[in-house]
Amino acid sequence: WIDVAPCGPGSPFRARPRAMPPSAPALVVGEEFVAFAEQLADAAGKVILGYWRKPIEVESKQELGRPVAESPVTIADREAEDVMRKLISSRYPSHGIYGEEFGQTGLDAEYIWVLDPIDGTKSFITGKPLFGTLIALLHHGRSVLGVIDQCVLKERWIGANGVTRLNGQPVRSRGALRLSEAMLYATTPHMFAPGFEESRFAELRDSVKRPLYGCDCYAYALCASGFGADLVVEADLGVYDYCALVPVVTCAGGRMSDWNGQDLTLQSHPVSRGRVVAAATESLWKEAVSVLCDGGVAQRKSARKLPAGFLLGFACGASAVAAVTLCMLTKRR
Repeated sequence: WIDVAPCGPGSPFRARPRAMPPSAPALVVGEEFVAFAEQLADAAGKVILGYWRKPIEVESKQELGRPVAESPVTIADREAEDVMRKLISSRYPSHGIYGEEFGQTGLDAEYIWVLDPIDGTKSFITGKPLFGTLIALLHHGRSVLGVIDQCVLKERWIGANGVTRLNGQPVRSRGALRLSEAMLYATTPHMFAPGFEESRFAELRDSVKRPLYGCDCYAYALCASGFGADLVVEADLGVYDYCALVPVVTCAGGRMSDWNGQDLTLQSHPVSRGRVVAAATESLWKEAVSVLCDGGVAQRKSARKLPAGFLLGFACGASAVAAVTLCMLTKRR
């Protein structure tokens, strides 16, 4: 859903996101599910704190084909996910589970819990309290409940039913309206694959007020809370990396989508390829998508070629007019 309109420096045409088509009404999430999500976060946090800033063995997972192929995993990751999975299976045996460490089960279920026990394991193993436990509840593949839990700082964001709360208090996103005014976060500049992703991020990075790195899921929580993180742009994320973030950001009044402005769902992951953008304001989101989207690249390339073609056409037209005029004068003589 991309429109083209004249705007932006350096190019007469830029792609801009058009209003999204009407979607199905959002599911009202019962308090039972919200309370259970908090129970999951409590259980995971208890496990994680038992290993926090203590000697711990770190293994490496190799995922070939990704911009950053190696990622760490610890016993804290595995035990935290295991305790959550056991609680879900006991309480809701008909629900599916999609976890980072132990895979997927029941993906055809109406409800699916998506778990990332420690989003930001590199932060965790280096003693930096900016990692988080991510818990999402999907209904027919769409995120309807999201939790970002930072057990060390005792901060918990819950997004559901149009409201995001930080430790029980409602928060709202607010911030920059334009890229030139925005503070941009990404976990690392190395997460963008060479070619399309790298070039799109580079253009966006050079358009903002200041790029910052290293917050993992915590950056999305800051964006949702209006604390000054205006924009988060990342790529190569897994389903478990972003499903919980969507309700937290959007229920706070922000916008979150893939790079083409499309909704992030379980079904759309093969198309989005884990490329996400979250913004504190609508206008900032639109401007960011206009830089990141596939259509934006094509339109900019076409726009760069426009002046030469236009001048050639103008020259040919002028020559034809001159020839006709000369012929008419000759006949009159």
